[in-house]
Amino acid sequence: MSQSNGISNILASFKQGSRELYIISFIFFMWGLLSCLNDLLVPYLRGVFDLNYTQAMMVQFSFFSAYFLFSIPLGLLINRIGYQKGIVLGLLISAVGCVMFLPAAQLPSYTAFLLALFVIATGVCCLQVSANPYVTSMGPEETAANRLNLTQGFNSLGTTVAPFIASIFIFSAFTELSPSAKEVQAPYLVIALLLVLLALFLSRFDLPTTTYSSLSNVEFDENKQSVNLKSMVSLLCKHRHLMYGVLGIFFYVGVEVSIGSLLVNFIADPTIGNMSEASASQYVVIFWAGAMFGRFLGFYLMFHVAPNVLLTFNTALASVLILLSVFTTGQLAMWSILLVGLCHSIMFPTVFSLAIIKLGAATPQASGILCLAIIGGAVIPIFQGLLADTVGLQMSLILALVSYTYIAFFAVYGYKPTNNLIKEQSV
Repeated sequence: MSQSNGISNILASFKQGSRELYIISFIFFMWGLLSCLNDLLVPYLRGVFDLNYTQAMMVQFSFFSAYFLFSIPLGLLINRIGYQKGIVLGLLISAVGCVMFLPAAQLPSYTAFLLALFVIATGVCCLQVSANPYVTSMGPEETAANRLNLTQGFNSLGTTVAPFIASIFIFSAFTELSPSAKEVQAPYLVIALLLVLLALFLSRFDLPTTTYSSLSNVEFDENKQSVNLKSMVSLLCKHRHLMYGVLGIFFYVGVEVSIGSLLVNFIADPTIGNMSEASASQYVVIFWAGAMFGRFLGFYLMFHVAPNVLLTFNTALASVLILLSVFTTGQLAMWSILLVGLCHSIMFPTVFSLAIIKLGAATPQASGILCLAIIGGAVIPIFQGLLADTVGLQMSLILALVSYTYIAFFAVYGYKPTNNLIKEQSV
């Protein structure tokens, strides 16, 4: 397929099947909004409940641990009910979690907030397992990374809007002598209403059926409704690029969540931006806007540059920016960390799409396994918080280089399917 034809085909799908892609793109927007609000809740709840960095990072642990617990079961469920019903289910579960913010704020209880975030994450996990493979299946495999980067661009639009919501409805509490946990009620209740309306609309809308009818590479126990662990391990061992991709997702989500969670405190620091948390949250918009712009730009560039090459370049640039953020101060350090968002832009969708290429009927379960790796967003931020409490917030950012090094390995070598896999697909 030529570059111009590839772009034309994807853009044509917006015209011919515009309803499907518009709906999916809006869903990507909504879960981007929810995920980014978590990053902004870390400094907010840290102030409300007087937490250290490690304790505040429990926000991310509660959210992303849901991926570890439910990715595989949800992958199995979605293989049975289809991508559309899976997306509707994810929207409704997330809406329930948003409503749970009401009693959590009334108590107020940090544990109740964490429980509400866990429920929201379960719904977002369901959306991830459903929508990501649905987008990759809507056209040729060679342009899967492009399509996913395009729709993920709307995910980044949601993360760009989130800091505005936080600065207006949430961080206004920081202007008071006693910050109130009730500031979060209004935005989450509005989001819950939008999610329910979107779920009702989508339930009455006929999306093209692209779910696979069988799992050729994963054994399924009809009675226990679970994946045979031995078969899961076998799937990962057979498909080396999937195994490497799982670790790639683990490290990427971990570094993105860690940096996103600390941005407000980092920018507000007297040696960096020297401003209030409310003002710092508005600068966070630049970080997520960079990610949004980068994904739309990546959609175009990948018709001219191989996805793995672009991924390698982005990890190298992100490493340089992190070093500048750690070893400089003032405006240079602040703008260096903000520009990391541009580098992050294509990482998740590119690693995801490269990891599931040529998996055929095993794609739904591979998607579930990859979403399982999002547990990195729970694990790595805890270590980041421990480092911030011991060596300082700025120096703790050096931990990001570990993630970037592995993602670069995946981009250079790990993404390549094995010869055995290619033979299996050709039979």
